[in-house]
Amino acid sequence: MSDGASPRRAAVVIGGGMTGMLAASVLAEHADVTVLERDVLPEGPAPRKGLPQARHIHILWSGGVKALDDLLPGVVDRLVAQGAWRAGIMTDLVSKAPSGQWFRRFARSSHVSLMCSRDLLDAVVRARVLEDPRITVRARTESLGLEGTKERVTGVRMRSGERTTTLRADLVVDASGRTSRAPVWLRELGHPQVVERTVDAGLVYASRVYRAPRGAVGGFPIINVQANPRRAPGRAGGIAPVEGDRWLVTVSGTRGGEPTTDNDAFLPFARTLPHPLIAELLVDAEPLTDVVITRSTANRRRYYEKSATWPEGFVVLGDAVAGYNPVYGHGISACAQSVVALREVLADRGLQAPGAARRVQKAAARPVDCAWSLAVGQDLFYPGAVEQPPTRLERALAAFVDRAVDAGSRNPRAQRALLDVMCMEASPAGLLRPGMLAAMLFGRKLPPLAGPPLTAAEWKAAVAGPPLVRED
Repeated sequence: MSDGASPRRAAVVIGGGMTGMLAASVLAEHADVTVLERDVLPEGPAPRKGLPQARHIHILWSGGVKALDDLLPGVVDRLVAQGAWRAGIMTDLVSKAPSGQWFRRFARSSHVSLMCSRDLLDAVVRARVLEDPRITVRARTESLGLEGTKERVTGVRMRSGERTTTLRADLVVDASGRTSRAPVWLRELGHPQVVERTVDAGLVYASRVYRAPRGAVGGFPIINVQANPRRAPGRAGGIAPVEGDRWLVTVSGTRGGEPTTDNDAFLPFARTLPHPLIAELLVDAEPLTDVVITRSTANRRRYYEKSATWPEGFVVLGDAVAGYNPVYGHGISACAQSVVALREVLADRGLQAPGAARRVQKAAARPVDCAWSLAVGQDLFYPGAVEQPPTRLERALAAFVDRAVDAGSRNPRAQRALLDVMCMEASPAGLLRPGMLAAMLFGRKLPPLAGPPLTAAEWKAAVAGPPLVRED
């Protein structure tokens, strides 16, 4: 059912970040859209006050790339034209798994991630969305609460400067991120407390931008050294070649092993990771910025889809539903896939059909479930992450995933199945498919790599000296 020739509806999106912009692009097919944003959105690629995590490595996995290009056709090409690049997973990725294995870089890849700075990603998406005249942004505007009844939300109370007003809407989408006040607003309307869960590994992120070594400009692989949650403190790091011939370098550590803002301590900290590769690659790299840190990295989930009651005319999406430990890089992909779910429900049911908002909430929970499982399946094992230790079932599942990772690091067929899940093109249940189980149990496996699969040519391009490691 569609809105047909009925008068234009009105929709409000709370938050002008990635989720908010993508949601606005979908809603514009059904209504005139107003985006309420606390800050002033930059004109181009620049830091945004409300997004401190933008200074660290971001990756859009292939499931997210497909969702983004599905929502905004041509936007990925725009990003590439401005310096982003399509990286083959695993061909353009040197990665050490949490369980210790180095993934082989097989010759072909069916999974492609998009690599660039978060500032560029947001700017290009924002510019593309705001080309639509049906979408208006109200900057420096704070959302105070929902208007309506327990049965239906009819608008948003907002404050701009000293003025407080109400904006009517047929549908309100809360895309305000981790600071969302939706649980409070729903209680004010008479709904029960939303069930929440937190898994906090105590991770601290530290990042610094470097000028890429001259020989490593263009085509240098992503470097990813993951932490082992069973050996606390967990330390990890990565190098992401981004636009402007720069390397965005992020290191992280959990409780008792956190990095600091000390510039002189950044490289020594990188040497304490499960492998010193990142530190060795930075020996001749020129730092362009000071070190910046972020501490808001806990996995926090609100189970709106399980609420006993839900009002018509209100939807919560993105980090307002679930925020993840950013080290796994699934947040933006889950957001884009959730907005695809919004589009599909609205195309089928229309903006104001009875039960449409609840249907969106349930559909949007599916990619959230995937990203959540991938994150907390590791973070549960850090000391202090949860009040109760991992259950026997959670330990068994983690052991199974370790076996799947081992198979994926040494068998191309198993790797494809594993990447389907890691890249959010399949649910974690995909690891239980017969083909994956056969590859794990009976498939031919190459011997584990002794070191990171960085070629001698790549090493020479980045470092003036003999190679620390070479690909077998």
